[in-house]
Amino acid sequence: MHVLVPYGTNVSAPVWYYWVPESSRKKMAKTRSKRGRPSEDEVEARGRILDAAFTAFMKNGYAATSTLESATGARVSKRELYSLVGNKQQMLAACIMERARRLRVAADLPTPRDRETLMNVLAGFGTQLLREVTDPAVLAVFRLAIAEAIHAPEVAQTLDSIGREATRAALRKIMSEAQEGGLLSGHPAELAEQFTALLWRDWMMGLLLGVAERPSAREITDRAREAAMAFLRLHLNEPRD
Repeated sequence: MHVLVPYGTNVSAPVWYYWVPESSRKKMAKTRSKRGRPSEDEVEARGRILDAAFTAFMKNGYAATSTLESATGARVSKRELYSLVGNKQQMLAACIMERARRLRVAADLPTPRDRETLMNVLAGFGTQLLREVTDPAVLAVFRLAIAEAIHAPEVAQTLDSIGREATRAALRKIMSEAQEGGLLSGHPAELAEQFTALLWRDWMMGLLLGVAERPSAREITDRAREAAMAFLRLHLNEPRD
């Protein structure tokens, strides 16, 4: 038995095909281990699929991107694409998830029990957030969500629920711990929003519009520390005698 497999990655050019015996394809794609973990071939193929899908989303928009285009760009069949990643919406979610992982706060952050520790935690969190979100690939996801807001609102919904919510939850946790330590008063969610506003100011709008250049590492560090200092001036509880 033979299976028709797409060859080549240039989707704008004619797609040529060649025949591969099914036995050879089975050797190319290793089966999952007995414990159910994906094989090295599957992990590598999934990475190619997500790279091809992300490139297609950025080039064509979400609505105009087909699973066939992503499969062809990744040099896999549509059956393999569905097996390893899923449908188009699941591909989008996976692309966003890969980038959202970069926004996760380290689990070993110190618990803020004094002003200096809280200052360092907020400045460190702000630096990480600014550095990752201002990355061109991450900004491209935000632009995609804005461009598809009417025709494909699921793009923005996915970005908000997977990417932005992870950041909000981490910041709420910092505020809650500081509140438990008697350093802050107020609702953790509102405190998190106010710190984020001090952190970004108008940077995000300028970056999304392409009228501002990506800030340097020094500018990011300075902005994060300034935001942390401004936030503490507004919300830090005065020590009791």
